[in-house]
Amino acid sequence: MTIGFASRAAVSTCALCTVGLLALTPAATTAGTRTGPAASYGSGARATVKPRAAGPAAPDSLLYRSGTQVRPRAGAPEVPELSARSWLVADADSGEVLAAHDAHRRLPPASTLKTLFALTVLPVLPSGVLHTVSEEELAGIGPGSSRVGVAEDLTYRVSDLWNGVFLSSGNDAVRVLASLNGGWEVTAERMQAKARALGAHDTWVTSPDGYDDPGQVSSAFDLAVFGRAGLHRPDFVRYCSREEAMFPGRDGASYGIRNTNRLLTGSDGVERYPGIVGIKNGYTSGAGHTLVAAARRDGHTLVVTVLNPRWGGGNAVYEEARTLLDWGFDASGRVDAVGSLDALRAKPLPGPQARPATTPAPAAVPAARDHGPGRPVPWTIVGAALLGAAGVALFLRLRWGPAVPD
Repeated sequence: MTIGFASRAAVSTCALCTVGLLALTPAATTAGTRTGPAASYGSGARATVKPRAAGPAAPDSLLYRSGTQVRPRAGAPEVPELSARSWLVADADSGEVLAAHDAHRRLPPASTLKTLFALTVLPVLPSGVLHTVSEEELAGIGPGSSRVGVAEDLTYRVSDLWNGVFLSSGNDAVRVLASLNGGWEVTAERMQAKARALGAHDTWVTSPDGYDDPGQVSSAFDLAVFGRAGLHRPDFVRYCSREEAMFPGRDGASYGIRNTNRLLTGSDGVERYPGIVGIKNGYTSGAGHTLVAAARRDGHTLVVTVLNPRWGGGNAVYEEARTLLDWGFDASGRVDAVGSLDALRAKPLPGPQARPATTPAPAAVPAARDHGPGRPVPWTIVGAALLGAAGVALFLRLRWGPAVPD
């Protein structure tokens, strides 16, 4: 039996469609792949991420204007006058920004950048993993860096290293965790990608520990985004709210470490803030004093960022954060938002559970390269084309009758 013209046409159409779809598959696959920021690396230990054009901006937003932005209603408290070069106070549950000063001004972040480091690396390193530190992993730590005392040839749990990051702001602990995450350069790339995914477009990562490095900047807005995102992770909250811990030393001994966030511990002339959750403080000669803090009162959580107070000494960053928290709790419900921490994020965050967590950390997911959206499978396309052609052939058979021999 030979195939009639109509059936041959259907089969030919099927073949042509299949070939065409297969030819287009690589292009579709490439289009669906997302890659991180372009980066170039020198011979040194620090990564250098090439700046690209900023992400989607909202030029009409008050947060992009210079100076202090606030929208008070009748009876709202007066916004405080602070010395910080940049600051922001936001509702951590809704993401609404209650007030800000130069929110998108790009400044060196110091160790507050460790919030982004934790958001990037915590999900991929199980806390109970044991690791023996090598000499190479401790190479390249910047002069004057804060350290927790990580020693080569000593074995640590990953959870010990995170205590070193959050409590002692240990750049040595960051180095080791970064090596477990694929290395210094890879970690910088992943941090950059994480920042963009969170809608933080002012941040450029060149040194994952926050050490002063040319081109490394963030903003009060971005750091508040990172702090708020951290409140969604029980392990992040557990570490950032911890006041003291024991850290492994040599010969089986341990020594105590204490959180350097004075607003949390109530030390060195700073009173502990009622309802304080954390999050992270920092200092470098280039950045000055920096702080991301969160506090909870009557079931309501605020997050504040204070960058580089210009007077008041080392305690000014804590006292100005205290002032912002007091004002924010008092002003809640009596001011209109001047922006949102979700403004540049594709999918808004839900309201966080900001109480210091005691639940175990969620199961870690092995580190993996982001391949973007699911890619079409060639054989799926072939099947779809064949089914379509079969439908055409059936239609023609019903329309014209059985095939007639030539």
